[in-house]
Amino acid sequence: MQMAVAMASSGCGLGICASSRALERKPLAASLCRSSFGFDPLLRFCIFPRTRLSSTVGTLIPKAISPTVVEDGSYQETDAVPTPKVIIDQDSDPDATVVEITFGDRLGALLDTMNALKNLGLNVVKANVYLDSSGKHNKFAITKATTGRKVEDPELLEAIRLTIINNLLQYHPESSAQLAMGEAFGIEPPPQKLDVDIATRIKVYEDGSERSLLYVESADRPGLLVDLVKIITDINIAVESGEFDTEGLLAKAKFHVSYKGKAIIKPLQQVLANSLRYFLRRPTTEDASF
Repeated sequence: MQMAVAMASSGCGLGICASSRALERKPLAASLCRSSFGFDPLLRFCIFPRTRLSSTVGTLIPKAISPTVVEDGSYQETDAVPTPKVIIDQDSDPDATVVEITFGDRLGALLDTMNALKNLGLNVVKANVYLDSSGKHNKFAITKATTGRKVEDPELLEAIRLTIINNLLQYHPESSAQLAMGEAFGIEPPPQKLDVDIATRIKVYEDGSERSLLYVESADRPGLLVDLVKIITDINIAVESGEFDTEGLLAKAKFHVSYKGKAIIKPLQQVLANSLRYFLRRPTTEDASF
């Protein structure tokens, strides 16, 4: 699943500057709260969509029972819990942001998830499902209701990602142990956390004379997409387009980047990689410690 982050090709890239625009606060069916789950200050809210739970869901299902609940209210009995994947793809469709969700063969019609996205001020313009060896892929194209265009604001893209993951956790609580967000949203944390030093990988590749391809892989957490874009733009590198994948405990990002309309030269590539590596590996500090 490819979550590409379409961004304007202006000096700030992605339609954002270092001082990112605040998330458009239209009537949301989501509770916004202060950063009580370790959100970065840039993303000063957490998303808990008020979606309608199927009557069969009830409270979180104990792991010992572990039937899978899908949004259409049906059950599936399986043993191995697949790796949840969420992709936001800005490259495959010039007019819309494409969202793809995979969780083995456990996902239903995702009607509540699509309704939650509509509550963020988005329109679902088309949807389809396809099967392959990795399971059932639910894919749908979304646009901003106000403009009819794809989403460019990284804060809104992160809100989309967190909304989808929160719905996945609500309807499939067994996915919590496979997702870094399980702990962030106060459900069951993964049995093992990724070592950030080991998990972090940063590479810059040639991608023609006018741009470079930045690849970042790291342990996932809320607000990561916004933070990555801010670090990149803070050193005056423009983010032209991108892709953000959530695969279990990992986040994988690909950004097309440039400096003053040209590909990034080697010394600046090193500065970019060092800045990202330092930011991703540094320990987080609680506000209360100051």
